[in-house]
Amino acid sequence: MTTNLTPAEAWKKLLEGNDRFVSGTSVHPNQDAARRSSLVNEQHPFAIIFGCSDSRLAAEIIFDLGLGDAFVVRTAGHVLDEAVVGSLEYGVDVLGVPLIVILGHDSCGAVTAARDTVDTGEMPRGGIRDLVERITPSVLAARRAGKENINDMVVENVRQSSERLVDSSRAISEAVAAGRTAVVGVAYSLAEGRADLVAGHGAL
Repeated sequence: MTTNLTPAEAWKKLLEGNDRFVSGTSVHPNQDAARRSSLVNEQHPFAIIFGCSDSRLAAEIIFDLGLGDAFVVRTAGHVLDEAVVGSLEYGVDVLGVPLIVILGHDSCGAVTAARDTVDTGEMPRGGIRDLVERITPSVLAARRAGKENINDMVVENVRQSSERLVDSSRAISEAVAAGRTAVVGVAYSLAEGRADLVAGHGAL
């Protein structure tokens, strides 16, 4: 059994939760003992949220969700790798989730690190280097469009991540083409708490 929501209905539900969070009227749904017990043997999330690891970007809080509502994957700068793509495909193919959200945010440290690397030519050490290398194309694309603000680069990184996911995953691209799933890119404002749509693949 999977959720019976369409991609458009799932997106509407997320937007309603974010509106509550922004206005300070969160209801904190599905967080009681009864909900916990009902999920012991199965889960039917209605959204997959692939977001940045930033501590200020807790997906279940900013969309006012509870246990079992969202299948969440996070990496710094929402950088895609094989494990992430496999996790997202699991959500779509096995759990039947109708919506994937790529969630970025303003003042992102990973995007800032990529921009600084482009400016200085100095690569960071270890695994951070891999993050920077994967984000750098977004920094360059933003600059080619005449955009130097870090938040414009964040939006470009969200757009490129959503495009890259659909391009790189046959399972997800087929689900989008069939109307079973949509992929949206969202930019989150740390100050306002609002999540704004900046990219979309599939019917909403």
